[in-house]
Order: sequence, then C-alpha cells, then structure tokens
Amino acid sequence: MTDILRVEKLKKVYKSGDHELTILHDIDFQIARGSSCAIIGPSGSGKTTLLGLCAGLDTITEGIIELDGHVINNMSEDERAELRNREVGFIFQSFNLIQSITALENVAIPLELLGDKNAIKSAKDWLDRVGLADRASHYPSQLSGGEQQRVAIARAFANNPKILFADEPTGNLDSETGKKIENLLFSMNAEQGTTLVTVTHDQTLAVQAERILEMKGGMIISDKTTQTV
Repeated sequence: MTDILRVEKLKKVYKSGDHELTILHDIDFQIARGSSCAIIGPSGSGKTTLLGLCAGLDTITEGIIELDGHVINNMSEDERAELRNREVGFIFQSFNLIQSITALENVAIPLELLGDKNAIKSAKDWLDRVGLADRASHYPSQLSGGEQQRVAIARAFANNPKILFADEPTGNLDSETGKKIENLLFSMNAEQGTTLVTVTHDQTLAVQAERILEMKGGMIISDKTTQTV
C-alpha cells in the first residue's frame, strides 16, 4: 500500500512583531492510501494547525508536505486550491456551510467548480446517502447541528476525494448524533476507499481508526496501530 501523505521535518512558526511562536516542530509521518488515522492530544497541541497544513489551507515554515505525489509547499495558493478541489475533502468543526444557499446547493458547489454538468443530481444522491434527501431545500439555519454536519460530510465526499480531513467532526454534537456521524465517516471511508485523517478529542472515534497519532507541545509523541487493523 503506497503512501498518499508524507510529512517530513515539518515546522510552523507564527510571527507577531519581534516575537515568534512555534506551533509545530520536527513532525514526521506518512499516511497509507485508503487507511484511517486519528490525531489526538490536548487543546493547543497543534492538531488543527497540522491538519490545515496537510490539506494545503496554510503554508509551512520549514519541511515538506507531499500529498498524492504533489509537494504542496512548493505550490502557489491557486495551485493548492485546485489540488484541494480535485483530491481533498475537508470537514470543519463549525460545519462551514454557506448560510445563504440550500443544503443541496452547498453540496453541489465543489462539483460545479469541477465543471460537473450533473452537479445537482450528484448532490441529491449524496444527500440521500447521508439520510437528508428530504432536507435538500432547507437552509443551514433550518437544520440541526447533526444535519448540518451530515451536509458537510456529503459536500466533502461529493467530489470523490482521495483523502478526507475532518477537524473535530463530532465536537459540536450530542453523543447519539456523534455516534451516527462516526459510523457515517468510517462507512464512507470503507466504501469509497477514501483515506481518512481526523483530529478528535473523542476517544470512541479515535479507536475506530486504524492508527492513532498523539500530539503534545507541537510534536508527535506517540504513533500506534489500533485493534481495528
């Protein structure tokens, strides 16, 4: 099984005036294609920053991030955006749905950006797969937190990404709804063969992944394979 993500000697420093704050340093790991990995650790350990860098949402200070054969730290912002649209799905903790358009339109957006002439039909199919076919015409404000997260998942999977990054996908949900979201994520991972990388504080979610990376103080302090393999 080949690696879809390679991170080597990664460092991220934020500058504020004369001050420097190192968020990540000496990060090294690889993620196998089609696998699932959970990143855990206390708040402030750098988990979300790492996830965003791997998805090309921000630029690194030092090191290498190679995503599906593309060294993304050598790419322009426009090139990273194009790569994300083609190959990456991202689920934000706060859902990040566009409030002024319907659930259906939110899911259709990445497909339309790819020039898919069947974007609306495909979006309907994805909403059906996440159990929201009857909520397609509703706006995000008319949906519960769990429903909004399912719309976000449908949107993330709509362009058949090779890798899906999920930032605290159950963080804003009650335990029952969170369990449904967990099951949905891992079933999609299995059915689509999409690599899943998730940041989470939820241990029940983390142990379902094939691998757990634990972070502390901007470093990976543990790399374990779980019982699911």
